[in-house]
Amino acid sequence: MGWSVEPFGSCHEGITGAVLADGSEPKPVYLDCGSGAGTGWWTSEWWAYTGHGSRPRAAACRAACACGWRGQPYPIDWDTIDEDQLEDLDTSRAYGDWRAHIDTVERQTVPLPEELAETLTRLDEQLYRLAGQAPLAVPKAVGTLEGLVRDVARQAAHAVDADNLSPETIGTALGISPDKASSRMIGYL
Repeated sequence: MGWSVEPFGSCHEGITGAVLADGSEPKPVYLDCGSGAGTGWWTSEWWAYTGHGSRPRAAACRAACACGWRGQPYPIDWDTIDEDQLEDLDTSRAYGDWRAHIDTVERQTVPLPEELAETLTRLDEQLYRLAGQAPLAVPKAVGTLEGLVRDVARQAAHAVDADNLSPETIGTALGISPDKASSRMIGYL
C-alpha cells in the first residue's frame, strides 16, 4: 500500500519497494487478479517479489518515492516470514525514511504565512463539521471557494510568469516536479 501527502500528490507518492541481492531495483511486475481483461495492476512494492513464478526475490526493502528518491535498504529475512502473511514484515523504518524525505521536501517549499495556515486549518475543521451538520451547505461553500481560488490563482500565476521563474524553481517552491509545476501554472493562467 502506497503513501501520499497533500499538497505534493503524485509527485511524492511513496511505497516500500524491493531491492535485489545485487543492490538493484527490480522492474515493476504485473499482478493479474485472475480474470484477465486488464483486472490487474503494476507494482514495485516489496511483497510482490517473493521469487514465485518469474518474479525475482527481494533481498531487502526500502522506501521509494515517485520523485526518484530512495531510502536505505533493510534486509528481509525470508526464513522468518510466512509468505501467506507478508503484511507481518515491519516496514515502519522504510515509512519513517520516506516521512523524513517528505519533511525535507516540505522545508524546501515556500512557507505559508502563519495566519493563512491557521485560517486554512480552521476552514478545514469548519467544513468537516458542516458536512455532518448541514451537508448541502458544503457544496455551496466549496463552489464559492473554487471561484475565489480560481481568481487568486490566476492573479498569482500572472505574477509568477512576469518574474520569469524557471519550472525547477517553481517546482521546488511547491514541492512538486518541474513538469507538474509548469502544468499547474498553465492551468491557473
